[in-house]
Amino acid sequence: MAGVVGSSLPQVHDSGEGSVAQRPIILGIVGDSAAGKTTLTRGIAQVLGEENVTVICTDDYHRYDRKQRAELGITALHPDCNYLDIVQQHLTLLRTGQPILKPVYNHSTGTFDPPEYVKPNKYVIVEGLLGYFTRGMRDSYDVKVYLAPPEHLRALWKIKRDTRKRGYTEEQVREELKKREPDSEAFIRPQRQWADVVVTFYPPQEGSDQDEVLLNARLVLRPTIPHPDFWQILNARDNHLSSAIRLDLDRDMGKPVDVLQIDAHATASQVIELERMLCNEIPYLGKFCSLEGNPNIGQLIGTTGELLQSYPLALTQLLITYHMLKAAHIYQ
Repeated sequence: MAGVVGSSLPQVHDSGEGSVAQRPIILGIVGDSAAGKTTLTRGIAQVLGEENVTVICTDDYHRYDRKQRAELGITALHPDCNYLDIVQQHLTLLRTGQPILKPVYNHSTGTFDPPEYVKPNKYVIVEGLLGYFTRGMRDSYDVKVYLAPPEHLRALWKIKRDTRKRGYTEEQVREELKKREPDSEAFIRPQRQWADVVVTFYPPQEGSDQDEVLLNARLVLRPTIPHPDFWQILNARDNHLSSAIRLDLDRDMGKPVDVLQIDAHATASQVIELERMLCNEIPYLGKFCSLEGNPNIGQLIGTTGELLQSYPLALTQLLITYHMLKAAHIYQ
């Protein structure tokens, strides 16, 4: 099992030629619209090296364009509005290292652009609304993450994004949120139960309208995959992390879980200290463990366009990267 991840990846036999091809490691990131999927994905790709990562959005697999959805009275969140069978087929192909011809949904125009030919890299990140809806889709991932921000915060994020980038008015976005709520409740949120890690960013003060910075992170760690031994790390002698980073026992959807809490006031030195502890525990992660060497992770774009950094976000991105690298190490 010794070796550096990235130099020797999981392999499968290529059909016909008898040659050997790489089997990508696939991460799923599922959450409702504007839950923060793209922000999380961007940081993970930067840690792994963007040249090593293929990003797929399952929202490209809509069955109807925006005009057709309005005419039919169906939202993009409904399973019947998406080609989930094709998503599952494409995930199967990607998992065996094969290319796909992926549809492209244009969020600006509400119509479809020409499909694009996509070859999987060493790592594939699949983000979207309904990525865990079928058993076949769920079985395609090595690591599954669900984003669950407080609904009032997600609404603020969606209003900001859709008014600034997609040409909607605030009133239109609020009306769309109201229209989508039944499908969010019926189809999106239940997918939480399938995740290995549930990520919630939330304001330190309940009811606060802070929409981007100074957010705490709450990570539900389910025993469906082996997590780092945070109990040992955080209970180490002379540990200076407990003022900002804690581990608790809790229940999520009726099942026992560990919960890692990272406070908004966590400092760079505390996050880097925890990162170093992880890297000392797991030597093959060494070349990837470097918050100092990856200053772009944990970055957010502020309300006036400035770059801001969230250490809870950075540590969340690093933990998920850890799981992807561990999966690659196990299956090599």
